[in-house]
Amino acid sequence: MPASPPERPARPRRSRTRSRNISGRPALVISTLKPHQYDLRPACASLICPDCKTWVPITGIQAKKPKLVPHDTGRAGTDAAVRCGLGSNRLITVDVSFDKWQRRLEDGSAQTASRRRTMVRRKPKVQPAPAVSQIAARTEATQGDRRPQWRLRQRQWTSTESAVRNTDTRRAQLPAGDAPRDAPPVPLQTLHPQRRAR
Repeated sequence: MPASPPERPARPRRSRTRSRNISGRPALVISTLKPHQYDLRPACASLICPDCKTWVPITGIQAKKPKLVPHDTGRAGTDAAVRCGLGSNRLITVDVSFDKWQRRLEDGSAQTASRRRTMVRRKPKVQPAPAVSQIAARTEATQGDRRPQWRLRQRQWTSTESAVRNTDTRRAQLPAGDAPRDAPPVPLQTLHPQRRAR
C-alpha cells in the first residue's frame, strides 16, 4: 500500500499574483457585501471570501479586472493546505467609492457604539412576611395537628380560660388599706356628673 503524501501547511497569501486564470463564476459585486466585510484601502485591499469565510487580498484593485487571489481556506503555516476552488481567481466588481465605503463604515460603528441592551431585568417578587398567628399555625400544623384554624384557637382558649378568669377576679378585688390617708375615699361606683340648671 503506497504511503500517503505528507500534509502540506497552507501557503501565505500573496497580495499580487501573476496568474491569468479567471474563475468561471459571475463577478462578485462589492455593494452586495456589508461595509465591514471588505476593505478598499489601496495598501490592503481585501474582502471576506463568501465561500470559505477567510480574508483574501484583492489583486489589481485599481486595474480593469480586479480579482481574488488564489488562496487556501486555512491559516497560513498552521492549517492544512486546502485550496478554495470556488472563490480563487473570482472577478470583483468594485461599484463603491472609497469615500462612500468609509462613511458607511463610520456610520455603522457610531450606531453600534450607541446601542444599549434592551433586555428588561425584572425585579423578583418578594413575598410578604407572615403574621405571628400564621407562623404559630404553621408550627402546630407541622407538628401533626391538621385541624382548622378556628378549632386550634378554641382549643388554645380553653386551655387558658380558667387562668384568665382568675386573674380578672383578683383584679376586681380591692386590697386592704387602699384609701389614702387624710383624703376622701376612692369612689367605687362610676360618677355621672349632671349639669346645673340655670
